[in-house]
Amino acid sequence: MPIDRQNSEEPDFERRLSDALRDTGGAFDTDRGGLAAAGTARGRRLRLRRRAAVLGGVAGVALVGVGGALVVADGGSADRSPASVAGSPKPTGSSSSAATAPVTADQMIRTLEKLLPKGGFSNAVGRGVDKKGPLVAPYAQVVYDDGHGAAAISVAVNRVAPGGYDARQAVRCPDKVYTPYDSCVTSHLPDASVVTVVKGYEYPDRRVDTKLWTANLVTPDGHHVSVSEWNAAAEKDAPISRKQPPLSAAQLKSLAAAKAWRGVVDAIPEDPRQTQEPPLAQGDGKAVRGTLASLIPKGLKVVAHAADDDEQFTYLVLDDGKGRSLVQVNVQPDMSDVREQLFGAGSETLPDGTQVAERKGPGEKGGDGVVMWTADTMRTDGFRVVISAFNSGSQQTAATRSAPALTMKQLRAIALSPRWRS
Repeated sequence: MPIDRQNSEEPDFERRLSDALRDTGGAFDTDRGGLAAAGTARGRRLRLRRRAAVLGGVAGVALVGVGGALVVADGGSADRSPASVAGSPKPTGSSSSAATAPVTADQMIRTLEKLLPKGGFSNAVGRGVDKKGPLVAPYAQVVYDDGHGAAAISVAVNRVAPGGYDARQAVRCPDKVYTPYDSCVTSHLPDASVVTVVKGYEYPDRRVDTKLWTANLVTPDGHHVSVSEWNAAAEKDAPISRKQPPLSAAQLKSLAAAKAWRGVVDAIPEDPRQTQEPPLAQGDGKAVRGTLASLIPKGLKVVAHAADDDEQFTYLVLDDGKGRSLVQVNVQPDMSDVREQLFGAGSETLPDGTQVAERKGPGEKGGDGVVMWTADTMRTDGFRVVISAFNSGSQQTAATRSAPALTMKQLRAIALSPRWRS
């Protein structure tokens, strides 16, 4: 189930870091209730599956694509040295990357300011490339005012494996079942880079009408640039200061495509675990959806489904004539190392050693009257199947029925089915 980026208990900085920069190696605490929703699409690789279970969510489906640029709440004061951002772009994975000059936080901030239209700047924060420290991607954020109202603008850059899962997800339009937005346009640049511009909202439930517009660009060499802007001076807890964010879609795209950011990516030390990720075949998750559909009881009609399934996660929207109901499933092998975190007091152990936990609670996204029922199971070898059903066709919309279309008994039976092994 997608991470509740608005209601997470993690501090804003750590939550954004976890969401947008999944490979930086951080880990943060969460409560057992959050763990129940662990691990939807983040688990493409074993290390990502581990974090999905601990953090209590998935990353992924277009996490970076909608609001994924890293934003910090404080700190990050820059060393104000009058230098330019390092380097002309070099192919990712080349040995020249290690020799690229370091990039400071001040350089990140100054580059962002130079690339923006004429205006005033304040509250600048950033991070450069620290080759001696952990692999944390550089970013910059400023409050920009063109005379029509202050607006936060941020940029984060990183390296992704060319043709890999993260590269594809970064430029994929989000699924409106989880992330409502007004428009999403993907285009190709002359150098074969792909850039996706999304006009959406900071709060999926629109409880505050703060707009969030993003541009994510991925080059053939694996440079990833993520730009975000708001129509307020901060992503959260700031009054709306203008009707729209200051940059148009074309300006967002141009900012993300600026060559200066590619030099910054080249300065980031390479992570072999990421750059060696093999390209993944498109549509390799259809088997998960097919298995789920085969286990749905008769009398329930499938009225919608995931457009692009992950190999571990999918969803269906069901309707029995009494209203739509979202059902989503996550299938994860090798999860034994988080068993104790997922199955505590109140869980059940079956005769064959399979553990089962059943939970009922409010929907993750806070839709009006939405509830979520979950059956979480883990076999003795760590093979985990967790399924949830909602009393709405989307977590973002109000409840369409009093209870999910599947009973807890049915959810449990689906999760325990031996068909998942195939």
